[in-house]
Amino acid sequence: LSQTLAAVGAASVALRSLQKRDTRRGRRLKKGAVADAEVAEVVAPEVGMEAPGLGEVEEMAGLGGGGFSGYTGSNVAQRRVIPSAKQAEGRVKVKVVYVVLESQYQASMTAAVKQINKSGGPICAECVGYLLEEIRNPETVEELRKDLEDANIFVCSLIFVQELAEKLVELVAPQRDRLDACLCFPSMPEVMKLNKLGTFDLTKLTGGPLGSFAEQIKEARNKTLQAGKPAASGGAFQDSLLKLVRTLPKVLKFLPGDQAKDARTFILSLQHWLGGTPENVEAMLLRVAGQYVPAVTPGAIDLDRIMEPVVLPDSGIWHPLAPAIYDTYEEYMEWYKGHLNFVGVPQDAPMIGVILQKSHISTKDDGHYVSLIQELESRGARVLCGYTGGLDFSLPLREYFVNRVGGTEVDAMVNLTGFSLVGGPASQDAKKAKEALMKINRPYMVSVPLVFQSFTEWQQSQLGLHPVQVALQVSLPEIDGAIEPLIYAGRDGASGRTIPMQDRISTVATRALNWARLRQKPNAEKKVAICLFQFPPDKGNVGTAAYLDVFGSIFSVLGRLKEEGYTVEGIPEDIEGLQKSILEDPLEQYSMADLNVEYRMSVDEYEQLCPYAEDLRENWGPPPGTLNTDGRDLLVYGKRFGNIFLGVQPTFGYEGDPMRLLFAKSASPHHGFAAFYTYLEFVFGADALLHFGTHGSLEFMPGKQVGMSGSCYPDRLISVLPNLYYYAANNPSEATIAKRRSYASTISYLTPPAENAGLYKGLNELSELVKSYQGLRENEQRGASIVASIVATARQCNLDKDIEDLPQEDEDMKAVPIDERDLIVGKVYRRLMEIESRALPMGLHRVGVPPTAEESVATLVNIAQLDRPELGVKGLPNIIAASVGLNAEQVYRNADKGVLEDVTRLQEITEACRAAVRTLVAESTNSQGRVEEPNFVVQDMMSFLYGGSPWKKAIDAAGFPNVNEDDLKPLFVYLQSCLKLIVCNNELPGLLKALKGEYIEPGPGGDPIRNPDVLPTGKNMHALDPQSIPTKAAVDTAYVVVERLLERLGKDGEFPESIAFTLWGTDNIKTYGESLAQVLALIGCRPVPDSLGRVNKVELIPLEQLGRPRIDVVCNCSGVFRDLFINQMNLLDRAIKMAAEADEPIEQNFVRKHTLDQAAEFNISVRQAATRVFSNAAGSYSANVALAVENGTNVDEEALQKQFVTRKGFALSSDNPGELTESSELFKSALSKVDLTFQNLDSSEISLTDVSHYFDNDPTKVVQNLRKDGKKPSAFIADTTTANAQVRSLSAQVRLDSRTKLLNPKFYEASLKGGYEGVREISKRLRYTFGWSTTAGAVDNFVYEDSNDTYIADEDIRKRMMDKNPEALRDMVQTFLEANAKGHWETSDANLERLKDVYQECEDRIEGVDFFE
Repeated sequence: LSQTLAAVGAASVALRSLQKRDTRRGRRLKKGAVADAEVAEVVAPEVGMEAPGLGEVEEMAGLGGGGFSGYTGSNVAQRRVIPSAKQAEGRVKVKVVYVVLESQYQASMTAAVKQINKSGGPICAECVGYLLEEIRNPETVEELRKDLEDANIFVCSLIFVQELAEKLVELVAPQRDRLDACLCFPSMPEVMKLNKLGTFDLTKLTGGPLGSFAEQIKEARNKTLQAGKPAASGGAFQDSLLKLVRTLPKVLKFLPGDQAKDARTFILSLQHWLGGTPENVEAMLLRVAGQYVPAVTPGAIDLDRIMEPVVLPDSGIWHPLAPAIYDTYEEYMEWYKGHLNFVGVPQDAPMIGVILQKSHISTKDDGHYVSLIQELESRGARVLCGYTGGLDFSLPLREYFVNRVGGTEVDAMVNLTGFSLVGGPASQDAKKAKEALMKINRPYMVSVPLVFQSFTEWQQSQLGLHPVQVALQVSLPEIDGAIEPLIYAGRDGASGRTIPMQDRISTVATRALNWARLRQKPNAEKKVAICLFQFPPDKGNVGTAAYLDVFGSIFSVLGRLKEEGYTVEGIPEDIEGLQKSILEDPLEQYSMADLNVEYRMSVDEYEQLCPYAEDLRENWGPPPGTLNTDGRDLLVYGKRFGNIFLGVQPTFGYEGDPMRLLFAKSASPHHGFAAFYTYLEFVFGADALLHFGTHGSLEFMPGKQVGMSGSCYPDRLISVLPNLYYYAANNPSEATIAKRRSYASTISYLTPPAENAGLYKGLNELSELVKSYQGLRENEQRGASIVASIVATARQCNLDKDIEDLPQEDEDMKAVPIDERDLIVGKVYRRLMEIESRALPMGLHRVGVPPTAEESVATLVNIAQLDRPELGVKGLPNIIAASVGLNAEQVYRNADKGVLEDVTRLQEITEACRAAVRTLVAESTNSQGRVEEPNFVVQDMMSFLYGGSPWKKAIDAAGFPNVNEDDLKPLFVYLQSCLKLIVCNNELPGLLKALKGEYIEPGPGGDPIRNPDVLPTGKNMHALDPQSIPTKAAVDTAYVVVERLLERLGKDGEFPESIAFTLWGTDNIKTYGESLAQVLALIGCRPVPDSLGRVNKVELIPLEQLGRPRIDVVCNCSGVFRDLFINQMNLLDRAIKMAAEADEPIEQNFVRKHTLDQAAEFNISVRQAATRVFSNAAGSYSANVALAVENGTNVDEEALQKQFVTRKGFALSSDNPGELTESSELFKSALSKVDLTFQNLDSSEISLTDVSHYFDNDPTKVVQNLRKDGKKPSAFIADTTTANAQVRSLSAQVRLDSRTKLLNPKFYEASLKGGYEGVREISKRLRYTFGWSTTAGAVDNFVYEDSNDTYIADEDIRKRMMDKNPEALRDMVQTFLEANAKGHWETSDANLERLKDVYQECEDRIEGVDFFE
C-alpha cells in the first residue's frame, strides 16, 4: 500500500510541478546576481519498475580472462549534429568541438545546437563531442584532429586524467591560434592555459583578480608531495574558480575595455556552462559566435537579447518534487512534512542524507537521483538531498544535514557523486572531509555512476569498473572513510543520459536503510552474526586469522556486547569452553571430527530462500552436494548465544581435490557456502555481520574486480547485510579487496607486540666467544684460539652458508694476520647481530587487549630508527652516530662487510637506542603502569638543572656523551605520541560504534613502524591514492636497494639481463611504492609527477647518466596489486615500451635486446613484444600453488609450475588500459630469459615463512624449467624492514626467518602459550617453509633437521602440542614426511620411524579423545 501511495503521490505532485514550471524559479533570486533555473521535469516511474534495457546479468562475470574490449563503445557520430542543407542555406556555419569527462552535457549541447539550426538566425551550427576516455583510441584521436582543423569553437571541461590531458593539449595547441575561441573550464592547469577569448589569455594575465586567477592556474597543486607521503590537497581550485565567477563581474568595470569585455564573456560562458540546460548552452554558443567568429557579421547576433545565465543556486536542498531549492533544513522540512503525509512515510522514519552533484540537476540528467530518492521513500525512509556546484561536497553536510542547534538530522549518508567528499576528480582534502564526517558521525556510503563505460560495457566486463574511475571514485573516497562502492547508474551509449540500474538502486537503498536501522534499534533486539574462518578445512584450523587470538578475542567481544545491553546468553565461563562449544558436537559422542551443528537446512528450504541456488548446479550439481552436509540437509556450523550467532564460514570447496584445483580459473561457492549466508540473512535474521580476522574467502569469490553486479558472488552472498570486518592493520591491500568486493567496513586490529629475537643455544655461545675475542684479540695465542672456536661453532650453527669465505675448521688461525682474523669475527658478529635484533612478534593479539608500555619498547625502537624529514625528526641511530663524527649509512655499509670496528659500533648504537627508549617508556608510565604524557616544559627545566633529559643520560651512559639534546627533543616528543597510540584501546570501541550505526574513523593500513598514523587501531582501514606512488622518498630508497643488488651481482662488470620481479599490493601501500620505483630504476626510468602531483608519467634516464645497461624486468603482479594499482601497471608498461623502442645499442639495453628477439620469434611488432606486465585474469587471485601446499595436496611440482604460468599469464598493455589478455606464451618467452628472481619484504611482522602468498607467486623453478640451459636462476629478497636496507639471497632470508622464528625458543614458547591457536601457528610456519622447497628449492636441510629435533624429538614440546591441538601437530608431521618424500630433506631412518609413530598417535588422539573422556 505504501508503495502504491508513493507512486500515486509522486505522479500527482509531478503533474502539479510541471504545471508550475514556467514560474518556478525558487526562493533564492534575492541572494544571487543570476536567476535560478527550472527544476528538472520529473515523471515518477512506477515503483519497482526496471529501467529499459536493464536487468540481472545472466552470465556470471569473473571466471575467465580478459577485461575490457574498450571503455566507450558509444560512437562519436552519435554526438555529431550537422545542419541540413536547408538549415545551412544563407547562414554562417559555426563548428563547435567539445571534449568532456562526463556525458551529462551531451544532451544539452545537442539540443542547443539543434535549436540554433531551427531558429532561422544568422548562424547555423555543427557540433561534435568526444568523451575524454575515447581519445585513448588512435582512430578517435585522428577523427578529433580532423574535426579541430576546421572548428571555430573548442570547449572542454573536467579534464583531470593526466595522460589524456597531455594528448588533448597536443591536439588543440597547434590549432589554438587558428581557432576563434577556446573555452576550457575547470581542468588540469596545462589544459586551462589553452583558454582563448579575444584578449582573454590566461598565459598572459598579470595583476589584479584576473592575474590572481591565472596564477592559480599556473601554480595549481604546486605542493604535491611532502617528504615521501602524498600531500593532502583539497578541491579548493574549482571552488575558488566559482567564487571568482560570482565576484569578478563587480571588478570588471575597472579593467581596460577589451579585456573587461572578453573576461566578462568568459565568466558568462562559464556561468552558462555551469547552468547546464540546453538554453544556457545555446546562449553561450550564440554569445561566443557573435563576438569571436570573424565570419559572423558584427551585430548580426543581438548580444543584448541573449539571455543571461540561468543557474541553480550554488548549493541547496533539492527534491525532485519540491517547488523550490531550500536554504535550510527547517525550510525544507516545512514542505517535506506534507509530502511525507501524502506518500505515507512516517514522520519519524529513518532519514537518509543524499549528496548530489549540481551539474546532473542543472542539465536535467537526474533520472538516477530521482530513482534512488523514490526507492528510499517507497521503502519507508525520509530523504534529505543536498548538492553543491563546487567540488567541496562537505558543504551539504555542514549546511543542510544539521539543524539550527547543530544536531545531526540524518541516520545514514549516501554520496551519489562518486567523488571524494572534498576535491572531486581533481584532488582531495581528506583531513577536511574526515572532520566533516566525524561531526555528522553517521555511516557514509559512496555510490558510483558509470562515467567511462556504458551500462552494457560494464555489464559484459570481467574487470568491472574502469581503472580511472577506480582511482578517482573508489580509492579516494575510501580515504575519507567511505564504504560500499556500489555501481548504481550507467551511461546510455547513444544519448549520453544517465540511466538508473534498478536492481543496484534497490541494493543501495536497502543497505543504507539497514545501516540507519542500526541507529534506531535497541541493542537488546539487535542480532549479530560473528563469522569464523577455517583454512585449510580441518578442525585444527577453526578460527584462523593472521596473528589473532580468535577465540580469546571473541570472548572479549561477547563480554563487552553483554555489557552494552545486547542479548548474549549462555556464554561459557572461559575461552576454552567457548572454543569447545564450537569444535565439539555433543551428538557426535565418539568423535571430535565434526563441528557443532547449529542449524540443519533442508534442500527445499535452501532452494526457496537462496535466490541463486540454481546457478550453483553447473559447478556443484544438485543440492545438498558433498560439502557441509550430512547427505540430506545442508549443515550450518556454529553456536548461538542468544542474539549472537558464532558461525564457521565454509571453505572454498576445492581443498583436497588437486585436479579441480589445477584447472579451476577461480574458486566458486558451493551449496554449503551459499546455505551459510542464506541462513544468516533469512533464518537467523542478522542485523549485522562481523567477519573475524584476516581473512575469509567471501571477498575472493568470482565476480568483477571492482564494481560488483547483482550476479557477482560476493554481492550475492553478502546481500544487504551490513558487513563489519576485523582486519590486521598491516594488511591494507587485502582489506581493500574486502571493502570493495564484499562491502566490508573494516576495523583494524594490531599485530602482536614485538621483541628482539635474541640469541639461543649455539648462537648464544657464539656471541660469548665474540665478546671474548674483543677483549683478547691482540693476544697472539688466545686470540687465534678463540677465532678457531668461533669458526667451529659458526659452522655447527650453519652460519657458513651465510658467510661465503668462512675458513675451514682445520685452518691454523695463528697463521692468519690479525686484520683478517678481525674480518672473520666481524662477519660472524654481524650475522649474529642480524639475528638478535630481528623484530619477533610475540604470540597472538587479542582484540580489546592493547600491548602494555613495556611490550611497546621494541616497536618504539624501530620507529626511532627512521628519519622523518617531513616532521623535522631525525632517526636516533643518525643522531648518535653524528655525535661521534660518523655517518650512520657508512657504519651500516662497513658493518655489512664485516668490519669488526663498525659491527661493534653498530651494536653499541643499537644498545644506546634501546636504553634511551626504555627510559622514555619508564618516564611515561605511572605507578599503575598507565601511560601518561610527560610534561616537556618541566623536563626541559630538569634537563637544564641536572645535565640533560633522562633519555640523553641513558645514551651518555651507553658511551655517547656528546649527543645533541636539541636533536633528541623532537624525536622523543614524537615517540611519546606514538607510545600513546600503541597502547590505545580502540578496537572494541570501533566495533561498538559501527554496531550503533556511527561513522568509523578512517585511517591508513600498513606498517606502524614506517607510518605510525596506522595507530591507534580500531579504524576503518584504507589504502592510499594509487596515483600518488611512487613518492620521492620511495624512489630514493629504491635506488639504494637497486644499487646494492647490482653491486652484489655486478662485481665483475656483468649485470643480469632480465629479472622476474614480484609486485605486491601491501608492500607498495606500506612503502608508498618502493617496489614500483625499483622496477623503474632497473629499467632506467624515473617517475614524473604531473601538474596535480599524481604520478602518471615516466621518462627514460639517458644511458650516460645511468652508467649501466637497462635491465629487462618481467613483472609478476599479484591479483591484489592488479586490483589496487592497475593504473600503475599501465605506468610500468609504458616505461618498458619506452625502453624497448629506444634507439640504443642492445648491449646497453637488455629490454630492447629481448624484445627484438621476441618480436622475431612471434612475428609481432616490437611494441607488442615489449609485454612484461603480467597478472591473474580479472576476478582471479593467486597461482593456487599455495592452496595445494597448504592442503598437503600431493600434486606433481611440474604440474604446479604449469599451473603458475597458466594462471599468471594474463598481460596488461597501456595501449589498451585495463584489458588483461591471455598471453601465457609471451609470459613463458619472457621468463625463459630471466637470470634472477626478486621480491620485497616490507615489514618484519610478515616475512617469507609467515604467510603463503610469497612462495605462491615465486617463479624460481618455473624459470629454471623454461630456460634453454636449464640453469636455476639466482633468487634474491630486498629487506627494507629496517633503516639499513638489505639484499639477501632467498635461501639466506629463509635461514634468517627460520633462526629468528621457527627454531627460536622465544617464538615457540610464546606460541605454545596461545594454546590451540598457537600450535596451529607453529604448524603453519613449517608448512610455509616447505612451500619454499616446492617453488624454489630454497630451504637448507638443517632447517628441517633442527625443526624435527625441536618439535618432534623433544618429547616435552611434542606432548604440549599434542595436548593443545593434535590436528595441527598431525599436519606438522605430515609436512616433515612430505618434505622427505619429495627429496627436500635427508634424515635418518630413526627420525622417519618416530614421525610415523607420532602421526599414528595423533590419529588415535583425534579419534578417541571423546571416548576416553
